[in-house]
Amino acid sequence: MAHANAALTPKARLKLARLVVDERWTVSAASRRFDVSYRTAKRWVDRYLAMGAAGMQDRSSRPLHTPTRTRRDLVRKIVYLRWRHRLGPVAIAARLGMAASTVHAVLVRARINRLSHIDRRTGEPIRRYEHDTAGALIHVDVKKLGNIPDGGGWRYVGRVQGKRHRAATTGKPRSAYRNPKMGTAHVHTVIDDHSRVAYAEIHNDETAITAAAVLTRAVAWFAARGVRVQRVLSDNGSAYRSRLWRETCTQLGITVKKTRPYRPQTNGKIERFHRTLNAWAIDRFYPTEHHRRAALPRWLHFYNHHRPHTAIGGQPPITRLTNLAGQHI
Repeated sequence: MAHANAALTPKARLKLARLVVDERWTVSAASRRFDVSYRTAKRWVDRYLAMGAAGMQDRSSRPLHTPTRTRRDLVRKIVYLRWRHRLGPVAIAARLGMAASTVHAVLVRARINRLSHIDRRTGEPIRRYEHDTAGALIHVDVKKLGNIPDGGGWRYVGRVQGKRHRAATTGKPRSAYRNPKMGTAHVHTVIDDHSRVAYAEIHNDETAITAAAVLTRAVAWFAARGVRVQRVLSDNGSAYRSRLWRETCTQLGITVKKTRPYRPQTNGKIERFHRTLNAWAIDRFYPTEHHRRAALPRWLHFYNHHRPHTAIGGQPPITRLTNLAGQHI
């Protein structure tokens, strides 16, 4: 684009060229009219004759050839050392016998000059994405939590007392404990890619039957808020690879998508939501598992309607569902 002090904008260039070509002004007269040099006026006239109005736009000043640019094999080595060993420009330059400034320039071009741009686990550049509309993609996954024994878990009462509570709870008759299986609570979570609005249910398993039923109810829940789910992204867990899962998605008119194996960051939004979910799951004391499960709907309402979300400008997720009645409750 033209710089701030440019004498001619693309529109002014076109006027100058048309004065000469269409109205038969001399180049000298046109240059004086627009207060530019003869050479500048002649350039835009010639370009107008050759390319028409489209030729009035700025061209890239990038050279066609850069013979002194860093060789590709060196670029690959620099990127490899940055990804795999988290080395800085000085350390990389020492290993490769290059100038640190050259290494830094390569890292900037590759967008890995800051470690915040790199995934901590894999060393690869972070690729962020967000779909334009709610329902275009939902993420699904399961968060596993140890059930809380009666009297409270070890995080709040200590390990010794926590073991006693667990032993006492496990030994109770089934009718005396609302969740008799002292094992694992499976939180089936669904989050919308665009709005980050979340839906969750707690179950005692992660079978295909349970996962498909949760998806069906989640789609209906989103539909009640004016959102039509189009795609669902999951990992390669057995429930999501089952025939029942595929058939359920087909019946709901949803396209099935899977993450790459051993790449949980592809489903990063729901992985991050699971960390946020700790505010409900483990960051406060619950005397029983029943109390924790009963607190989930209220916490989800707070998350969807009131909690500021930094990824969407500090607004609650529900504000992105503009067609939802009562969204600012």
